[in-house]
This record gives sequence, structure tokens and C-alpha cells, in this order.
Amino acid sequence: MNHLPTEEEPDAGPAETGRLREALAAAAYGITPSRAPLADVERRGRTIRRRRRTTVLGAGCGLLLVPLAFVVVHGTDDAADRTTRPAATVTASPTPTPTASQRTPAPTPRVVAPGERVTAAPGFVLWLTAEGKHWTTPDMPELPQFRSVVDGNIDRSTPGVSMQSHGDGSREYLSGLYYGGAGTASVVEVGTTAGVVRGHLLELPGRPGWGVWYAVTDAVRRDDDDPFASMPTVTVRDTEGRVHAELGRP
Repeated sequence: MNHLPTEEEPDAGPAETGRLREALAAAAYGITPSRAPLADVERRGRTIRRRRRTTVLGAGCGLLLVPLAFVVVHGTDDAADRTTRPAATVTASPTPTPTASQRTPAPTPRVVAPGERVTAAPGFVLWLTAEGKHWTTPDMPELPQFRSVVDGNIDRSTPGVSMQSHGDGSREYLSGLYYGGAGTASVVEVGTTAGVVRGHLLELPGRPGWGVWYAVTDAVRRDDDDPFASMPTVTVRDTEGRVHAELGRP
């Protein structure tokens, strides 16, 4: 089968290429480009620059803080190693002060009924009546003695103490009246040549304003040159420790 020879298309020459370029240029000149968004470009540029500065500053601060933290921690450890911690101090708890309700109340006179007998020692017996003090001594137990509080021999409006004594060579039996003191009588202190002796108090019911004190002591040494020097002293104190009434040496 015989093929007819085809005629090859000749390549475009330089003249055709030039015309094509001219046509494209003319078309390009006819197109008006849109306005570039300069404001958005500038804003984005500023944002990028700020982020870069922040990153650089943060990295720089981190590099500065790492040595500083090392110095602080290392310095603290060294100081702790060089410093001797003080030993713990043990403080004793203070003893609580008792309140008024917890304090032991001061003693008060023994209240006796009229005619009630109180034995201070064998043969030394005392009792009170509204008229005054009654008592016996060991050498005369059958012969009572009496001191009145109503015959005018004492001034019950003024603080005072009286005393009667009896000795048998080994013991001294002392007693008397007390009266006129302010507050409530509490204790009696008898000062003798043998020292101070704590006696006892008796009163009738109803706070009559007078009472009886008594004490038994060792025999009192007598001073013939100065008989008053060996006389006992008597001090009655109230519940607050103040002098209620007293008898001193002349």
C-alpha cells in the first residue's frame, strides 16, 4: 500500500514569535492591577517584629535568671552549712494562780452555843454566855472563874484584848476576851518567851462583837527584874490578815 507523502509543517519563524509577544503586551497594558493592601502588610509586619522582640527578651531573662537562681540556692545551702542552729528552748509552763473561788478560805472562830463547854487541856475548860467568859484551871477545876462583857469594864466599841493566865510550872494556860475589831476575826497569835504560838477563837452565834481566845504554851520564863518583859503579847487578825485587836506589853 502506497502512502502519499505528507507535507511537513514548517516551524514558526521569528516573525511569528514577535507578533505573539506584541499581542500579549497589548493585552497586559489593558489590565488595571488592584491596589495593594499596604495597611494590612504593615500591621502584620509590626506583629511579627513584636513577637521576635518578646522571644528574644524572654530568652535573655531566662539566661540571666538561671545563674541567679543557682547563686541563691547555692548560697542558701552554704549559709545553712556554716550557721549553727540554736538548740530548742524548753520553757516551763507557769504555775496557774488559783482564782478567788479556788483559794482556801481563811479560818473563822468556832461558834459555840451558850454554855457549851470546850476542853482546851485537862482541867482547862471554857464556855461562853451572853454575860461573858467562864473557865476553870487544872488546879481548881471545881471553881469556875468569870469575866464579864456587860459590866462596863471593857469598851466593846474599841478594839481590845484582855488576858488571864495560869501556870503549873510546866505549862501555861492562857485565855482572854477580844472585842471591838472591824471585819471577821480569824486567828490569834500569842508571843511568848518560847516563841509565837497559834491559839484558838470562840464566839457565840450572831456575831455578838466579842469572843474568847485561848492557848496552851510551855511555861513562861519569869524575869524578876522586869516582870513585864516576860508577859505574852496577843494579836487577833481578821480574815484578810489585818490586825483585828491586840494586846502588847506595857
